Amino acid sequence: MSTVFLGTSEFAAAVLERLAQSERHRPLLVLTRPDRPAGRGRRLTSPPVAAKARALGLPLAQPQSVNEEPATQAIASCGRGPGEPATVVVCAFGALIKEPLLSQQPMLNVHPSLLPRWRGAAPVERAIMAGDERTGVSIMRLTEGLDSGPVCLVESIPIEPRDTYGTLAPRLQALGGELLLRALDESPPFVEQPQEGVTYAEKIGSDDRTLDPAASATGLERVVRALTPHVGARLPLADGTMLGVRDALARDATPLRSGLYEREGRLLLGCREGELELLEVQPAGGRAMDGAAYLRGHGVPAR
Repeated sequence: MSTVFLGTSEFAAAVLERLAQSERHRPLLVLTRPDRPAGRGRRLTSPPVAAKARALGLPLAQPQSVNEEPATQAIASCGRGPGEPATVVVCAFGALIKEPLLSQQPMLNVHPSLLPRWRGAAPVERAIMAGDERTGVSIMRLTEGLDSGPVCLVESIPIEPRDTYGTLAPRLQALGGELLLRALDESPPFVEQPQEGVTYAEKIGSDDRTLDPAASATGLERVVRALTPHVGARLPLADGTMLGVRDALARDATPLRSGLYEREGRLLLGCREGELELLEVQPAGGRAMDGAAYLRGHGVPAR
């Protein structure tokens, strides 16, 4: 079976690597998004999938649109013939795939959630933020709807109490790669998703990153874990800067007051319910440090 891979993110790059390890399903072509300016210097930077494809020696294309004729023709040319089109594998591509491409090729989507829960852009983060006890990977047929196509394989794993995105995502990447190979090898039947239990994992925005002490300490701890290390939670300070929060732990204690304070050498945030201990923080323009080191160097910042 010939395959073509569409993906962009670090998550997709890990799934691509597993697919490329399979001699039978090694992609004939990888398509990803164009290079974009990134970082403070705004240097032109390749997506993780582009870097991974080059490292694996896979043919690579970065079209402005995968739906335009040059890209669709390149995908069609990877099939073995008119009756044997290539299977297109999609994972975290980040752009809408439209007709006629949707109908021209069989398409499998690797989605890191237990569909229909957490359709959309940020399923791993939203599962942690919501306090879900389990998540997983679904292999589905790509359709015009937002992650609403029928599913052929699904498997769940637990979300551990101190999991961050950085610890959970690699387990989901490994699971996604194995389920994808099973789907390609076994061609299991597709089953329509149930109408009940649909939730949407909206893209992480600025407000999602900002820690608000009007919420519970437990909820804020989950936000920190969900956004570590790739996005980052933050706390606004009175001087207009943001204090990055890289690790935190909710404590079931009566807060001294709302906002930041010190107790026994620990940096604490008083919340609506409980205290949030800031275990690792990063001041604006500075390096990451533990809360005690921050207090020795900066004292308790005003909010």
